[in-house]
Amino acid sequence: MLRKEMQIDVSRESENPPIAKLVQEASRFSSSIFFEYKDKNVNAKSIMGMMTFIGIMKKALEANDKITLSVDGTDEDDALKSMSSFFN
Repeated sequence: MLRKEMQIDVSRESENPPIAKLVQEASRFSSSIFFEYKDKNVNAKSIMGMMTFIGIMKKALEANDKITLSVDGTDEDDALKSMSSFFN
């Protein structure tokens, strides 16, 4: 299992990340991929789960906190790189 803390930057063009594209990208990997913030875990492969990610992300931004990306599986290295670069 790999974990990476990330500061989400949404100061670019839009306040919300393109959730459908994020889910599509996560679904390319066989690894389990989750975004975590405090006691909330969101499955990056679930469109409904990722819709809640918007609210979680905004709370993290307001608190100037980081979100943790958690990846577990056979292609976890590639999945971690891909998912973390999505927000850079």
